[in-house]
Amino acid sequence: MQANEKYIDESRQGEALMTLPTRNASKKLFLESYGCQMNFSDSEIVASILTEEGYQTTNQANEADLILLNTCSIRDKAEQTVRNRLNALNAIKKQNPSLKIGVLGCMAERLKHKFLEEEHLVDIVVGPDAYRDLPNLLTEVEDGRDAINVQLSKEETYAEISPIRLGGNGVTAFVTITRGCDNMCTFCVVPFTRGRERSRDPHSILREIQELHEAGYKEVTLLGQNVDSYLWYGGGPKKDFKNATEIQKATAVDFAQLLDMVAMQFPSIRIRFSTSNPQDMKDNVLETMAKHHNICKYIHLPVQSGSTTVLERMNRQHTREQYFELIDKIRKIIPDCALSHDMIAGFCGETEEEHQDTLSLMEYVKYDFGYMFAYSDRPGTPAHKKMADDVPAETKKRRLQEIISLQQQHSAERMKAYVGKTHEVLIEGNSKKDENYWFGRNTQNAVIVFPKIEGTSVGDFVQVYVHDCTTATLLGEMQNQN
Repeated sequence: MQANEKYIDESRQGEALMTLPTRNASKKLFLESYGCQMNFSDSEIVASILTEEGYQTTNQANEADLILLNTCSIRDKAEQTVRNRLNALNAIKKQNPSLKIGVLGCMAERLKHKFLEEEHLVDIVVGPDAYRDLPNLLTEVEDGRDAINVQLSKEETYAEISPIRLGGNGVTAFVTITRGCDNMCTFCVVPFTRGRERSRDPHSILREIQELHEAGYKEVTLLGQNVDSYLWYGGGPKKDFKNATEIQKATAVDFAQLLDMVAMQFPSIRIRFSTSNPQDMKDNVLETMAKHHNICKYIHLPVQSGSTTVLERMNRQHTREQYFELIDKIRKIIPDCALSHDMIAGFCGETEEEHQDTLSLMEYVKYDFGYMFAYSDRPGTPAHKKMADDVPAETKKRRLQEIISLQQQHSAERMKAYVGKTHEVLIEGNSKKDENYWFGRNTQNAVIVFPKIEGTSVGDFVQVYVHDCTTATLLGEMQNQN
């Protein structure tokens, strides 16, 4: 269970991403990523583009020729973190006037020219659909001009660019399958920072996974703002599918078909996906998950609120009752499926009764873990323009704590249910607390730590008997692997 921002791994915030040394590299790139999994995946695309331009990554900002921050706008806190980091980098720039600093991603898209005006140490501003233009923008900067490209695209998926895997464990990797979002939830900046929803050519997805397979990777996470609405019909935004030809409609590939293709073609690779939206999750996706052993039995299924009236104000396109129906269907088709959520406390106009609806929904589902936070008003969103952020801060804080406390209780219950069973675990690395222990995850995404046995290594699938647990971790012993 985590009480933090949506999809955000706090341990990776501000991570300086590194690649293996490359020949013919003449310049050094310091690339830091903030925010969600999509941002970290995008940074791998940026690294690939700039490697072709003669850049080698470094984890030392003071030796870099170019510093890029890949940013997040989901909450004000995320943006403040980036602003503070830019102020800290100012000292390096004073010592090295030739150093170039750029801001990438969602925050760049949201603030656009303001970045060049407000943050005088920033030379380059690049939105999520304009990374291909980085070489041209760097030339602009070299010629003494500020450089900006925040054009959103209806086509860009970076399909043929092979991402350079940055850091990581060499075992698990993200593969982006969709970009953008059409949902227009009233609290969210993503449609404005990442543009219209479009899907990536399935052949390019399979090609990328093949490369990962050949490089020894054992697990991929198919990534998108809304993976369940994946729809490839030859290119272009999903909203234009209605105008597709009959042949295009007949040969279109949806998310269930893509999942099936990946699972069939790569039986030795474990498959995860994120993120789903309740209104787009179809029965055929659940049936495909149930059919294949290598598709993990875990769904991140954001709900945001347990109240239908709040969901309406959020423009979530599903009701409380419809969400319950989907949960019942998941439990029926995939009985051992784990579920996690996103939940917002104190959205505009939220009453005490509506808050109680959220708690009762959580009681019904009993999620394995969740991402929970108090509502934060984001400039430019429909909620900011049309609704009052009128729930007092203290009330938000109290409601959030009630949500967190309940989730902790449910997480403990769900963890206990895994005790006394044997789980297939992919070894992902050393335990953070003890290097004599491995850690990995089971199909339900629960973290398991267990003593090392000679002859096992990172990337192995092993059987682990779980004998105990904490509220967040399973404790086990490896079984005979013969």
